[in-house]
Amino acid sequence: MTDMTENRGGENETAAVRRSPLAKHSGGDAGSRGRTTIADGVVEKIAGLAARDVDGVHAMGSGMSRTFGAVRDRVPGSTKSVSRGVKAEVGEVQAALDLEIVVEYGVSIADVARDVRENVITAVERMTGLEVVEVNIAVSDVKLPDEEEEEPERRIQ
Repeated sequence: MTDMTENRGGENETAAVRRSPLAKHSGGDAGSRGRTTIADGVVEKIAGLAARDVDGVHAMGSGMSRTFGAVRDRVPGSTKSVSRGVKAEVGEVQAALDLEIVVEYGVSIADVARDVRENVITAVERMTGLEVVEVNIAVSDVKLPDEEEEEPERRIQ
C-alpha cells in the first residue's frame, strides 16, 4: 500500500479517496447493520441440488410430483424445478428440511440417506449461514434397472 503522506500542495489522491464518506465506518461490524432474510425457496433449491449430487439418488419427489414435473418441463420456456421433493422451514437462524427421494436399485438406502443428509447440511449451512437442525428423508420409490423413465402419456400425437 502507498504511504498516505500529504504533499505540499494538498492531499495526495490516495488519501482523499481513503477519507471519502463511502469508505467511513461508524463503528461495529457490517453484519450488525441490518437484517438478512432467506426465503424457504432459496433453501429448497440449495438442498435439492445438493441431494441430486449424491450417487444413488435417481430422482426427487413422489411419483405424482415427478409426473407433473415432467409435463411442466415440456412446456416451452419453463425451467426444471430443482426444489421438487424438498420442503424447507426457515427461521431467523435455523432451518429444517424434508426431502423425498427415489433411489437406484442395488444401493444401500441407509448409506444414500446418510450421504444426502451430510451433503444437504453442508451446502445449506455453507451458503446461508443457517444452522440446519434436521433433514428428514423419505424414500418414496426405487428405480429398477429395467424400468422405463416415467413419462406422462401424450394426449396429442
